[in-house]
Amino acid sequence: METQTMNIRLIGLFIIISLLLATGVFAQSNWPQFRGELGGVAFDDPALPDTWGPTENIVWAVDIPGRSWSSPIVWNDHIFVTTVFNTAGVDEPIRPVGDYRSSSLGGSMTGRDIVESPGVLQWVLYDFDFDSGRLRWQQVLHAIAPTESTHQKNSYASETPVTDGERVYVYIGGIGLFAVNVNGELVWSTLMESVPRHGGWGSGASPVINDGRLYLVNDNEKQSFVAGYDTVTGNELWRTNRDEHTNWATPFVWKNNLRTEIVTTGSGGVRSYSLDGVLLWELFGMSTYVIPTPFAKHGLLYINSGYTRDSVRPVYAISPGAQGDISLLKNATYNDYVVWSNSKLGSYNPSSLVYGDYHYTLLDRGFLICYDAKTGQQVYSRKRITAGTIFTASPWAYNGKIFALSEDGDTFVIQAGPEFELIGRNTLNEMTLATPAVANKSLILRTVSKLYRISRDSGS
Repeated sequence: METQTMNIRLIGLFIIISLLLATGVFAQSNWPQFRGELGGVAFDDPALPDTWGPTENIVWAVDIPGRSWSSPIVWNDHIFVTTVFNTAGVDEPIRPVGDYRSSSLGGSMTGRDIVESPGVLQWVLYDFDFDSGRLRWQQVLHAIAPTESTHQKNSYASETPVTDGERVYVYIGGIGLFAVNVNGELVWSTLMESVPRHGGWGSGASPVINDGRLYLVNDNEKQSFVAGYDTVTGNELWRTNRDEHTNWATPFVWKNNLRTEIVTTGSGGVRSYSLDGVLLWELFGMSTYVIPTPFAKHGLLYINSGYTRDSVRPVYAISPGAQGDISLLKNATYNDYVVWSNSKLGSYNPSSLVYGDYHYTLLDRGFLICYDAKTGQQVYSRKRITAGTIFTASPWAYNGKIFALSEDGDTFVIQAGPEFELIGRNTLNEMTLATPAVANKSLILRTVSKLYRISRDSGS
């Protein structure tokens, strides 16, 4: 009888929690880093929009000056976003480019895809009020004329900031680290040496935080490294050199059932480090350039690498506890720690997504591929989302739908699950490369000139 009563109570509690989730009472209030804390997946909430446009479901829109492709982040009622602008007030207009191949591939530093520094640039961190879009404060982080160029598809402020709710941490590749408190005061700064990067394409890997430490990867053409910093003081706690060239992949703090580790990806391989910078394991067999960010789901670590000109564009699903070299033997697709892999599944720019039981790859040229996330079995092969545009932002998911944002500013809505179905298209009529944030019943989306808060619940 007692057991039966307990079961009834548990069922009742489950129903209550389900109702609270369905009504958005447990709404996600923070999105503190690039792609959030769940690899692009947001909590389901009926207030989250699946349709929008210039005059539909727009709570507010504010202008963002300068040229920057960092993503917005959210902490409670704060929206933080960075930008960089030319102090002379002259910036070349940004527009989508059909083919990003640059003559710099042949060794020249001045291709049509290369943007040379126009002079003194100023980096700024903004804090916008979530409800109204009002600018709370802005903090100038640094001003200098960069010595390195950047790719036309990149910017001088592509790294997404990260926050722990006390401070916002901004990493500017080739410049340094900056910490600003929630009142807009610059707490500390740690300047770094400017280093050359492949092709003059610039930097892009964002920082991550865990338990009072800030971690970043600086892969370049001089001496690559991964390092840990104290979030209170900015002091470098450790630095481990890497046998790597330039990459643009954000590291990932993997909290698994055995330990917490820092996972990094690069053209030279996947490497995982302890929280003190000791190499734990490595895996070789990546593509020439690596941009997508690792993430975890179902107790597995997912790695994605897919430079479009390479014949090998792998995805790996890795179980915890690895030590040493866990690379696959020739023609093998799994081993003791690689649960499954696929040498043709990776994407170049967008990070992949695991939503429910499915692993989705969004290809730059507008295809979506679906595999079983636990086994690696194909669910459906390449499905065309659209033609004539490129996808750089990473996909996200909520309410049973996958969202894919093109460079043209069109967000395509795809039904999640084993059958591909394109169910919608939302446009803001402006270019974007930035991956959005999802928090407080809203989508926070950045275009080339504006920041939008989009929600069905316009009164929240």
